[in-house]
Amino acid sequence: MDASLEKIADPTLAEMGKNLKEAVKMLEDSQRRTEEENGKKLISGDIPGPLQGSGQDMVSILQLVQNLMHGDEDEEPQSPRIQNIGEQGHMALLGHSLGAYISTLDKEKLRKLTTRILSDTTLWLCRIFRYENGCAYFHEEEREGLAKICRLAIHSRYEDFVVDGFNVLYNKKPVIYLSAAARPGLGQYLCNQLGLPFPCLCRVPCNTVFGSQHQMDVAFLEKLIKDDIERGRLPLLLVANAGTAAVGHTDKIGRLKELCEQYGIWLHVEGVNLATLALGYVSSSVLAAAKCDSMTMTPGPWLGLPAVPAVTLYKHDDPALTLVAGLTSNKPTDKLRALPLWLSLQYLGLDGFVERIKHACQLSQRLQKV
Repeated sequence: MDASLEKIADPTLAEMGKNLKEAVKMLEDSQRRTEEENGKKLISGDIPGPLQGSGQDMVSILQLVQNLMHGDEDEEPQSPRIQNIGEQGHMALLGHSLGAYISTLDKEKLRKLTTRILSDTTLWLCRIFRYENGCAYFHEEEREGLAKICRLAIHSRYEDFVVDGFNVLYNKKPVIYLSAAARPGLGQYLCNQLGLPFPCLCRVPCNTVFGSQHQMDVAFLEKLIKDDIERGRLPLLLVANAGTAAVGHTDKIGRLKELCEQYGIWLHVEGVNLATLALGYVSSSVLAAAKCDSMTMTPGPWLGLPAVPAVTLYKHDDPALTLVAGLTSNKPTDKLRALPLWLSLQYLGLDGFVERIKHACQLSQRLQKV
């Protein structure tokens, strides 16, 4: 790789790649040595002190980072905290350093470059996951995409929300439907982010007699929707699972989509089984997610890549509303969130991407047989 870096015309880019590789190697090498200081009490080096008058070189600073990472272990020796991320992991990490460098370009070059990065990554992901004509929002916090989607749904269904705000919601309370098998804390997070009271959440029970005990009860959901409409509420959004957090079950997304179309409800899907949309064979229940209004995916954990953002794919025709909801931005630096994934996708290629997903599925199947 070092020889290849020498061919890069921009010396800053070459130096950046070289420094990142050396820094990661230094930190990874430290975990191969025996930690002689495991189990000892807090040492003076761990106590915060004043900033030194004279600056330190990069090696000294990295040594300090290494000591902070490995020098304060508990009494019992522990396994190393850093995994060997490999060459493909270096590409993802380089994206963060490269993003800071790119942000120093003049405005016109920055705009063109960030627009290209965002459009490339969006196009690739939509094609890989069979989500035609979709838009993408990249975010660090996994649940953030859903919160922005909820804002978009509110702006779409309440025309006067921008002007009248909460008064519009008060007169006709929105309802967000979550499965009883949804990951813990998701409903509370949404209410906190949106400023909604908890009664705006509706937990939908899972099947207990027929079908999986972890799939949403579609018939009961329809009853809840009808009850809410009769009480003057507005059914706003449904969160379905393509792989529940506990046992990996997938809701009957096809039937849920029909129900949402019937009552004008936004359908959002999340879960690890969405990764299988990239494979040649996909179960009908997961394939139906490609027709939903939005879905959140986490390519970082799926591909074993560090520091890669989550992505929410969605479909909406009004750019003004997506801007107000925070799903799009006019700031070029916001578009740079896609850069680590842009680099990683190019490094892996389509075949490498699919092979990693396939390998993960095979490992999961083996674990189920154990």
